[in-house]
Amino acid sequence: MSLEESRLRVGVIGAGRWSTSAHLPGFARSPLCDLVAVCDLDGELARSRAEQFGAPDHTDDYQNLLARSDLDVIDIVTRGDHQGLVFETLEAGKHCLVEKPVCHDYRDVWRAHELAHSKGLKTKVGLTFRYAPAVRCMFDLIAEGFVGTPFIFNGFEQNSQWLDPDTPMDKRIHTKKPVDEEPWGTDPRREAIHVSSLEGYGAPTIDIGLECVGADLTRVVGILANMVPYRRRTNLDVERERINVDDADMFMGEAANGALFSLQSSYVTVGNYPGIEARIYGSEGAIHVRLVDEFGVIQTVHTAKPDAVEFVQRHIPERYFPPGARPDDPWSTVFYGNLVHDFLEEIVAGGDRNQGNFAQSARVQEIINGVTLSHREARWVDLPLEATPEGERAP
Repeated sequence: MSLEESRLRVGVIGAGRWSTSAHLPGFARSPLCDLVAVCDLDGELARSRAEQFGAPDHTDDYQNLLARSDLDVIDIVTRGDHQGLVFETLEAGKHCLVEKPVCHDYRDVWRAHELAHSKGLKTKVGLTFRYAPAVRCMFDLIAEGFVGTPFIFNGFEQNSQWLDPDTPMDKRIHTKKPVDEEPWGTDPRREAIHVSSLEGYGAPTIDIGLECVGADLTRVVGILANMVPYRRRTNLDVERERINVDDADMFMGEAANGALFSLQSSYVTVGNYPGIEARIYGSEGAIHVRLVDEFGVIQTVHTAKPDAVEFVQRHIPERYFPPGARPDDPWSTVFYGNLVHDFLEEIVAGGDRNQGNFAQSARVQEIINGVTLSHREARWVDLPLEATPEGERAP
């Protein structure tokens, strides 16, 4: 089969800010696919993005995409709950890429994984930062034995996108008040806090940590906090209101291989996007990866050894960058370009390889659910929460 014949045909549901800076550029640049259609509830926005990224079709009804027999891949990049769209996409027989979370309950993520597997479909979740060139470099160093036996993982997500209480919690630009949407964060009780930061950048940082330590977590304890209690809900709201969300959280855990695991996630901590730091320490060495856009640099890798304890910056080889990468690309385009291209390669190649899929997302979501339970009940929580499908947990 020629490259032209094997090109996958892609439809994207959602044409907002993140779709425009991350998803759509990745598909438009990949040599493995044709971007065929863009969908958004705002039909004019769908038309504009389709024109911008060279897609011939656009629509304001996602059912039009799912009904098409000529689409191989559906990318779901909408705000809010993705679960319904995910199951409809899989039932329609399409490979599925979706932003996190797939579902809020890890058991539903496993259901989605099992449905995809039964239909021979590949899945991918927006665990963006495992695809950063710096993180890909780190994973290879770990696989080569650079850190030896893993001892400790520290993960941080720190940026200040919602530090200002007048920044609307809902990033969508509304022209009229949303209807048929249940407002979240309305219960002010400590134990009723709405999970937000931990499912946002916390999720992909957990994902990186699991790869670094090479084992599942067996127990966790954590706390979710609401540091900025009064905020504007949407761009149309003038007054602030009480919104009880976790804008800061911390947890620690123990891995099955004895490694220790800690994570801090917050979007009210001063610093620039995306604000990810991952640090792994082992018997033979240590690696620090920093994904922070500062002074024109979007990522760095530093390493140290027992006989050379000063951390030294390493060059990130070109092979870790996506097709069509440019020196002035924003971090979102670079990191997601790798994610998109990796997914397309997995589909074209066939076989079992499918990193960052729904199974991996279920492992991450189970930890989030465990930490949330720990906060609500003020105790250590053992993992797994319930029996996980046989063979799906890390050794």
